Amino acid sequence: MSEFTHFDAEGKALMVDVSDKDITERTATAVGSVLMEPATVAKIMEGGFKKGDVLSVARLAGIMGAKRTPDLIPLCHPLALTSVKVDLAVDEERNAVDITATCKLKGRTGVEMEALTAVSVAALTVYDMCKAVDRGMRITEIRLVHKAGGKSGEYRAD
Repeated sequence: MSEFTHFDAEGKALMVDVSDKDITERTATAVGSVLMEPATVAKIMEGGFKKGDVLSVARLAGIMGAKRTPDLIPLCHPLALTSVKVDLAVDEERNAVDITATCKLKGRTGVEMEALTAVSVAALTVYDMCKAVDRGMRITEIRLVHKAGGKSGEYRAD
């Protein structure tokens, strides 16, 4: 197992120096779900929320979240993202909104945190927009499922 990279020899937090790393194309994909009552799913699908189209607003929020990752997560590098895609899909059988985010760039560091942040912010937005009718929603299973590029190569979740 690798060592933690965000601490110096004395255990103090630091931003990793990436200046010697090669510029490569890097991508990362994260997923997550918001579980809810069947009536909430139905209301999302029929567009019955006063705040607007839940899935469209959450998609936009996820994109914005990816772009703001270094403002939210300490020690993350500000990145020049070249692409952020956020997809939301309703799964009626599971009473869920499933979220997938893929971030991409050409740079010296990966975009895993941006993809995870995009999913998290999109999920929180779904919750916010639907909480008036369903406070028992659960945000679950947010995780990295794929990353490519850089020295460590490719990772794909089982």
